[in-house]
Amino acid sequence: MMSTKAFTLVPAIEREQLLGDRDRGSLECVECCGRNLYVGTSDCFVYHFLLEEKPLPGGSATFTTTRQLHRHLGFKKAVSELRAASALSRLLVLCDGCISLVHMLSLEPVPSGARIKGAIAFALNENPVSGDPFCVEVCIISVKRRTIQVFLVYEDRVQIVKEVSTPEQPLAVAVDGQFLCLALTTQYIILNYSTGTAQDLFPFCSEERRPIVKRIGRQEFLLAGPGGLGMFATVAGISQRAPVRWSENVIGAAVCFPYVVALDDEFITVHSMLDQQQKQTLPFKEGHILQDFEGRVIVATSKGVYILVPLPLEKQIQDLLASRRVEEALVLAKGARRNIPKEKFQVMYRRILLQAGFIQFAQLQFLEAKELFRSGQLDVRELISLYPLLLPTSSSFTRSHPPLHEFADLNQLTQGDQDKVAKCKRFLMSYLNEVRSTEVANGYKEDIDTALLKLYAEADHDSLLDLLVTENFCLLPDSAAWLEKHKKYFALGLLYHYNHQDAAAVQLWVSIVNGDVQDSTRSDLYEYIVDFLTYSTDPDLVWRHADWVLQRSQEVGVQVFTKRQLDKQQSGFNPDDIISCLKKYPQALVKYLEHLVTDRRLQKEEYHTHLAVLYLDKVLQQRPGTPDKGAEVTETQAKLRRLLQESDLYRVHFLMDRTRGAGLPLESAILHGKLEQHEEALRILVHELADFPAAEDYCLWRSEGRDPPYRQRLFHLLLAVYLGPGPAAPERAVAAVDLLNRHTVEFDAAQVLQLLPGTWSVQLLRPFLTGAMRDSIHARRTTQVAVGLARSENLIYKYDKMKLKGSPVRLSDKKLCQMCHSPFLEPVFVRYPSGGLVHTHCAAGRHTEPSSPSAGART
Repeated sequence: MMSTKAFTLVPAIEREQLLGDRDRGSLECVECCGRNLYVGTSDCFVYHFLLEEKPLPGGSATFTTTRQLHRHLGFKKAVSELRAASALSRLLVLCDGCISLVHMLSLEPVPSGARIKGAIAFALNENPVSGDPFCVEVCIISVKRRTIQVFLVYEDRVQIVKEVSTPEQPLAVAVDGQFLCLALTTQYIILNYSTGTAQDLFPFCSEERRPIVKRIGRQEFLLAGPGGLGMFATVAGISQRAPVRWSENVIGAAVCFPYVVALDDEFITVHSMLDQQQKQTLPFKEGHILQDFEGRVIVATSKGVYILVPLPLEKQIQDLLASRRVEEALVLAKGARRNIPKEKFQVMYRRILLQAGFIQFAQLQFLEAKELFRSGQLDVRELISLYPLLLPTSSSFTRSHPPLHEFADLNQLTQGDQDKVAKCKRFLMSYLNEVRSTEVANGYKEDIDTALLKLYAEADHDSLLDLLVTENFCLLPDSAAWLEKHKKYFALGLLYHYNHQDAAAVQLWVSIVNGDVQDSTRSDLYEYIVDFLTYSTDPDLVWRHADWVLQRSQEVGVQVFTKRQLDKQQSGFNPDDIISCLKKYPQALVKYLEHLVTDRRLQKEEYHTHLAVLYLDKVLQQRPGTPDKGAEVTETQAKLRRLLQESDLYRVHFLMDRTRGAGLPLESAILHGKLEQHEEALRILVHELADFPAAEDYCLWRSEGRDPPYRQRLFHLLLAVYLGPGPAAPERAVAAVDLLNRHTVEFDAAQVLQLLPGTWSVQLLRPFLTGAMRDSIHARRTTQVAVGLARSENLIYKYDKMKLKGSPVRLSDKKLCQMCHSPFLEPVFVRYPSGGLVHTHCAAGRHTEPSSPSAGART
C-alpha cells in the first residue's frame, strides 16, 4: 500500500497550557466552535481557549491557543462531554449524570439553573425537527434502563418532548431529524422516535469493543462494525457506500470528506471513502479522543490537544500524479466535486484528466491516455508539441502554464529508445486521424493535418495518399519541404494539386517517370498522369504535356483526348486541332478517329473518309508482310470492312479509286454496293472470291431496312449470277440450290422456275418448292380472308345506307334551308340524320348539322 499525505498533525494545546504546574487532572473531552476551543478535565474543570490558525505555504498550518477562562463546575467527578450551542451562546456540559447550561464566554451557569438530570450520554440534533431557531434538540441516554429522552433546550430552560423505550440498554447515540442511530448491548439499530419503529442494522458485541456511532451527513451514520470494518448506514437501514477496513481496536472515528479518520491505541489511520483504501498512517500513542467539528478534526491525549490539518485536495491530487498513481488521483478528483464550486471544479478536473493522460502516455498506456485526453478535451497541439518539428513553423502555439507534464520532448520522454519513439508516433497517428474530423480540431486543423502528413511521410504510411486526396488543411510550405525531404514526390504532386497547382504537380510526376527523381509509390504513374490530364479542365496543361504522353505510348496517351467526358468539352479541345496534333502519331490518330466516328458518332464526312483511308493504308502496307502479321492485318481489314458497311458518310468514289487494282475484292464489292452497283458487287463475290456466304450476307446487308421488292430483286440478281456463265459452274449450282432452299421466302417462285435449268430434278428443289407452295397457299388463304372481311364491311355500309333511305323526303317550294332559311329552287339537297334539309352549297361550307346539339354530328 502506497502512502498518501492527506493530513498533517499539528499541536494545539500542550500540557503546560492546560494544567500548568498541577500534577492532578487530565483531559477528558473537547469541543470546538469556530475559534472557541473548550476542554473538560477529570477534576471537573472547563477551560476556554481562543484558537488562531496561521496557514503555511505547503498547505499545512500552525495554531496558537490563548487561554481565556477556566471554571470549576462544583462536582467531584470528571467532565464527560461538552457540546456548544452557538445559536444560544450556551455550552452544554455533562458531568456526574447532569447536563448543565453555561455561557459560552463567561462559563457562568445560567441564572435559572436549568439542567437535565439522569443523563449517561447525549447528542445534539444537527437536523432538528423543530423549526424554532431559539432552541436546540438534545437526545440523551437516560439512567433509566433502556430509555432514550428527547429535550428542547432554550437559553435558560429545558423541556422534555419525548421518551422512547429501546429493546436493549443503549450505549451510544447519534441523531438526525427524528431518527436515532443507537448502539445497544448486542446490535446497532435505527429508531424513529416519532413512530417508535425500529430497523435492525447488524450485530455488535459491547464486551469486545467500544461502540462508535457518528452522524456524518444528512440521514447517514458511521458505525464500528464487526471484523474491524467501518460501516455506513442510512436512516432507511441500508448502506450506500462500501465499508472501510480499520483496526480491530478503534476507539474513535471522524469524517473529513473524502476521508474517514480512525484512532486506535498507537496510530491514526486515514481511509478513503471513494476507493476504501487506507491512505495514511500517523503514529499517535495514548490518544483517546477523535472528533470532527465543522470540518476540523481534533485528536487528544490526556495531556494535549492536536489538530489534523487536511492538505488541499488539489495538492493531494498533484502529489498522487507526481507518484504516477493516476487511478487514485482521478478517484480523489471526482470525489472533490462536492467541496469545490462547479466552474472551478470543471477547470481543475479537466486539467487533472490531462495530466493523468500524459502520465499514461509516458508509460505507453495509449488506450488509457486517449480516453483521458478525450475526457479532458485536450488541445491536441499539447501532444503534437512533444514531437520535434511536427508543428508548422507558422504555428503560434505555446504550451499550457503551469505545464501539464514534465517532458521537454519525445526524446526525453523515451530516453532515446527508438522502439518507444516508434510506438508513440503510431499512437499520435491514430489519435490525430480520429480527432481531425471532430470538434476537438476546430481552430487548428492546419496544425493537426500538417503533423499527420509529416508522420505518415516519415513512416511511409499508406494513409498519406488518402489524406492528400480528401479534404485536408495541410500547410503547403511545411508539408512540401517535409515530403521532399522524405522523397515522397508523388505525394508532393497530390499536395500541389490540392492547392490548385496542377502544373507543378504534373511536372513533378513527369520527372518521376523520366527518372529524374526516384519515387516508387506508383508503378503505373504514367497511366495516372494520362488519367489526370484526361479529367483536367485546363487546356494549356493538357496541350503542354500532350507530346510527352504520346511519345511514351500512343495507344495510352491518346486517352487524354478520347476519354475526356463530353460535358467537359471545351473550346480548347477542338477535334480538328487534336487531329492536327496527332498527325505525328499514326496509331493515336487512328484511335482518336475511331473515337469520333464510333463512340461520339460525329456525322462529318472528312472524319469517316480519313479513318477509312488510314485503315486502307495500313492494310495495303501490311499486305505483302510476313505471315506472322496476318492476325493484325485481319483485324485492320475487319475494321475497314465494318466501317465501309456501317458508314454512309465517306467519299465512296475516292475510296473506290484507292482500292482499284489493290487486290481487295471484298472491299471493292462493298463500295460497289454503296453505289447500288449490286450486279458488279455480286459478280466479284461469286466469280472472283467464290465466297458464297459473303454473297448471301451482302444481299441481307444491302436490303436491311428496305422494302420486300428491293430485297427480292437482290436475291434474284444473286441467283442469276449463280446460274450465269463463268468459272466453277458446279459449285455455283450447288450454291444456287442452297440459296433457294434457305431463302425461299425471298423469291418469286414463278420467275425462279423460268430461270432454272430443265435438267434439275424436283427432288433437288424439294425444300424450295415445298416452301413456295406453302407460301403461295398461305398468301391465297390470307387474301380470301381479307376479301371476306371486306365484303362483310361493305355489307354493313350498305345496310346503314338503306336505313337512311328508309323514310321518304318531301320537298316543296315552301321548304326552307335550315342554314340560310331560303327556299329550295331545285330538287337537289343534303339531308342530315335528324331529317333536316339544307342546300348543297350550304352543306359544303359547314360539316356539322346546324340544329344538332353536339358539334360532332355528321351528315
